Amino acid sequence: MARLRTQYREEILPALRERFAYRNTMQVPILEKIVVNVGVGDAVQDSKVLEATVDDLTAITGQKPSIRRAKKAISNFKLRQGMAIGAMVTLRRERMYEFLDRLVNFALPQVRDFGGLPVRAFDGRGNYTLGVREQIIFPEIDYDRIDRIRGMDITFVTSASTDEEARELLRLFGMPFSN
Repeated sequence: MARLRTQYREEILPALRERFAYRNTMQVPILEKIVVNVGVGDAVQDSKVLEATVDDLTAITGQKPSIRRAKKAISNFKLRQGMAIGAMVTLRRERMYEFLDRLVNFALPQVRDFGGLPVRAFDGRGNYTLGVREQIIFPEIDYDRIDRIRGMDITFVTSASTDEEARELLRLFGMPFSN
């Protein structure tokens, strides 16, 4: 079992239950999934760019990403409907907790001039989205092997009904929020 999953059951769940005065354990918010999304606009001209992105995302998450395709054609961007323009991974259960552990303990400390994560990135329904500018902050990526530095969006989907509950949940998991 993942370390953070055990920590959730033994430490975080009782702390949240006490802090928000939940009467039932099922009311306590839980991290449902983590979605990692990489948009690759350069894939329109060169399909090998998308293959490199898929390889990087597979190494980072431990799961093969799904290819995202354009829904509409946009002539100004030379984009046709159905062209591959990105990759996405949805992590759940053990892989989700392992990814969160690596993100908090290894990747985020690698960010230059890191002053904490912004608190304003919650969506009002208890979900948090984080933008990462460089994939090289993850230890799984070999710096000599990458062709181009790409960013990614990481979304944490929780069952929390308010942003305050979700913030407290993620803070207890070790997310370094700036105050």
